[in-house]
Amino acid sequence: MQLLNLNNNYHSGKFAEFIAKIFLTLKGYRVVSSRYSAIRGSSAGEIDIIAVKRHTIVFIEVKKRKTIDLAKEVIFSRQQNRIYRSAEIFISKHPKYSNFDCRFDAICFDKFYRFTHIKNAWGL
Repeated sequence: MQLLNLNNNYHSGKFAEFIAKIFLTLKGYRVVSSRYSAIRGSSAGEIDIIAVKRHTIVFIEVKKRKTIDLAKEVIFSRQQNRIYRSAEIFISKHPKYSNFDCRFDAICFDKFYRFTHIKNAWGL
């Protein structure tokens, strides 16, 4: 059995996403997809977590940095636009969500895996 190396940025980020999914589930969200990538070669980006609560579909970006404030600062408008385009593609491929309210959230972690959930982190 291989242990998870949390000093590696990739594994550290995957672990943060795992914690985020547990948190969302405990808060009543249903995770419908994680690490969703739209069409390869498109200008769309990866969405870390897609979750549904009541009649709202939420596209969530998970960031982990040394501090929560640093994690908040690295979600640039270019990345927001790419996530937005991926969200459009996701909804077009899953029309059952087309009448849902839509929201873009962020869950930001510090190096100790303390985190904050920012609802409506950005809107387009």
